[in-house]
Amino acid sequence: MTSTATPGTAPAAVAPDAQRHVLRVLVVSQVLSGAGLAAGITVGALLAQEMLGSTGLAGLPSALFTAGSACAAIAVSRISAACGRRPGLAAGYATGAVGSVGVIAAAALHSPVLLFAALFVYGAGTATNLQARYAGADLAAPGHRARAVSTVLVATTLGGVLGPNLAAPTGALAHALGLPRLAGPFLLAGVAYAAAALVLATRLRPDPLLLARTLAAAAPDPAGAADLPTGPAAAARVRQRVLLGAQVMVVTQVVMVAVMTMTPVHMHDHGHGTAASGLVIALHVAAMYLPSPLTGRLVDRHGPLAVGAAAGLTLLAAGALAALAPADSVALLAVALVLLGAGWNFGLVSGTALLTEAVPLATRARTQGAVDVAIAIAGATGGLASGAVAGLAGYPALALGGGVLALVLLPVLATAATRTGTRSRQPGRVTRP
Repeated sequence: MTSTATPGTAPAAVAPDAQRHVLRVLVVSQVLSGAGLAAGITVGALLAQEMLGSTGLAGLPSALFTAGSACAAIAVSRISAACGRRPGLAAGYATGAVGSVGVIAAAALHSPVLLFAALFVYGAGTATNLQARYAGADLAAPGHRARAVSTVLVATTLGGVLGPNLAAPTGALAHALGLPRLAGPFLLAGVAYAAAALVLATRLRPDPLLLARTLAAAAPDPAGAADLPTGPAAAARVRQRVLLGAQVMVVTQVVMVAVMTMTPVHMHDHGHGTAASGLVIALHVAAMYLPSPLTGRLVDRHGPLAVGAAAGLTLLAAGALAALAPADSVALLAVALVLLGAGWNFGLVSGTALLTEAVPLATRARTQGAVDVAIAIAGATGGLASGAVAGLAGYPALALGGGVLALVLLPVLATAATRTGTRSRQPGRVTRP
């Protein structure tokens, strides 16, 4: 069989059965992990506010589990690079389960110190949930990578929507067990993350990254390789592409985390219960992942630069609506958070496509891990700053400021589009799609 992949890639056409199996296993694990991911989003800030009695520090839990995800991204990517995606992803979810148990213990003991340490460990689940998207692209054909990534992402929707809506029932279960009600969602998170780890450890065979390397090694000179640019100039363009993808994902992560973190606190301060904030967050999480198939097709058809620009504009609309929405309007806040999730989705899928198409298999896992560390640090910064900004200037200022910040993507992407167009018009130049 003849390969038509670009260098360093292993097309899904070579092993279609393996790619389909990998995607099925990843979908199951993402459904489970989505429920675990939603716990920290829904009640993490409320739990800290209850323990500390301060809104100014309510953004600390988001910052901590996002900082924990940065460390986990390094570990998961290094394990994946050395041993494959299966042990890396399974270890990440298992660590997230341990962190969930720690949060439950902290709530039972009313220990802020233990809470913060446990939230840091819990962040491993967030990092692993994002790293799983790369596994979906390892065996995908070049023209279908964004769609493969989107398939993995959309699977998170079911668990992510179900999780926040179980905040009240799991809170009742926690109360029946003698635990604080806000610890309830972390009961679900512990079980969900542990189950995701088990599914990956037992079912993700063959390992997609290891198989992709094997297939690439078997086709060292694929069709068209001689036409591709090499040398220092090509290496510089690869770095530019990686940095561009990282910029898109970092900016969208900062804006999304900052506004999302303080929305439940804003609603709680204006008399809305856990069920109302759980519904808003559920819709937000759905918007983060549900548009993924459409986003993937848009990226494959129109390119990641156009979709990245759409991310910036959508986040601006989200921030403006959240800032202008009356505090007693759950409906308008829900719409704002849906736009916030959709903007993040546009940024994540387009940024991931930019990154994945630029990096060869030999260094892919480590580069992806390094970028995800930057994303996690950005999210931690957004989460930590969100409480202080909301405490000093109010939630509307935070939301509007986040939307304006997203606009920095537009000139960066416009410059990249101009540069790409100039290269493509050079005589004899063959550019990668």
